[in-house]
Amino acid sequence: MRRVGIASRVGLIFLGTLLTCAFAVALCGTAVVIVKGHITHPPQRAVVRVQLVYAKSRQGESGEVTVENGKFTIQIPFLKQSRAPLLIGNFLEKCDRKPQTVVVTLLGGKENLEYDHVSLNLLKDFKMADPSAYAIRSEIVLSGVH
Repeated sequence: MRRVGIASRVGLIFLGTLLTCAFAVALCGTAVVIVKGHITHPPQRAVVRVQLVYAKSRQGESGEVTVENGKFTIQIPFLKQSRAPLLIGNFLEKCDRKPQTVVVTLLGGKENLEYDHVSLNLLKDFKMADPSAYAIRSEIVLSGVH
């Protein structure tokens, strides 16, 4: 009968823990909000900013994109993990975190002035393009007229 040394056991436990944690981290993952639109009368140096807003007015992820030929498309990724894990690793975590509101703002000019903005409801104004992507149902139209 062959004996397994303490160092081998510790190594096996470490490897098992590492593999378990790596698998658990991948459980929740990320999702993305995709916003498309166009600008009527775009201002000079037009930029569109998108901000994700969560329950209890917690602002979340955001991003900006330069308007090209009066059009824009932007993807904002966000983590779906809604609470900290209860046990070692990420077991029993919730993966239902998603924004309630998506705020889209048109900025432009030398001073980056706000020209237009719209607040969208994730459940009403977006559809699931795939299991990890929310796409806008119809293009947004923002106005560059001040």
